[in-house]
Amino acid sequence: MSTPQKIQEQLQSLEPSAIIELFELELTQAVNGIDQTYYYHAGTNELIADIVFAGKTYSAYPIEADGFEVTSKGTLPRPSMRIANANNAISALLVLYNPLQAKVTRIRTCKKFLDAVNFSGGNATADPTAKFEDEIWYIDRVANENPQLVEFELTSKLDLTNLALPRRQVLEHCPWKYRGAECGYRGTRYFDLNDQATSAANDQCAKRYTSCAKRFLTGKLPFGGFPGARLQM
Repeated sequence: MSTPQKIQEQLQSLEPSAIIELFELELTQAVNGIDQTYYYHAGTNELIADIVFAGKTYSAYPIEADGFEVTSKGTLPRPSMRIANANNAISALLVLYNPLQAKVTRIRTCKKFLDAVNFSGGNATADPTAKFEDEIWYIDRVANENPQLVEFELTSKLDLTNLALPRRQVLEHCPWKYRGAECGYRGTRYFDLNDQATSAANDQCAKRYTSCAKRFLTGKLPFGGFPGARLQM
């Protein structure tokens, strides 16, 4: 039976298997400043532990997304994705890296097709190819940020293609390479990612305005970001 048939069979079944929604948030060095992919699922349908699908582990994390439906009004959907900001974990990530244009993949499958490792007795119906067509979205802006959650507004690649992006993006963090030509720092004051004094071996720039001020005590700062620009209205 083909993959589309398997999914269609479940949708038409009198007792369909629960639909599982998975998310992949992919940051790249070229666009966001780091090569890192995060795997999440919302812990719905009584699955509150981590989930393994197609060999990838998706962490159970409070995440909610909606607005994916295509309407008849002729406009492309702009979904919202809300992620719990426990201990300011997401805010801390945004301080270090630019989230705009990060790739978000929405994956939907059925519980019966999850990898066998998810079940104590195994799973004879496990099938990593049995899923709905993947949906690809990109973070267009940070719509809301508070101690409880961070909300991203998503857009399709078609919308990104039609954007006339400026040569230099308006970002809160500094885009310059640390100790590179634009940065220009050659000093011997060393700090870690928390802007705390450290040794030369552990010297890293957190790309914040305060990080720049720690190193350049006089004169105009070469900070390349725009403080307060993260929340775009």
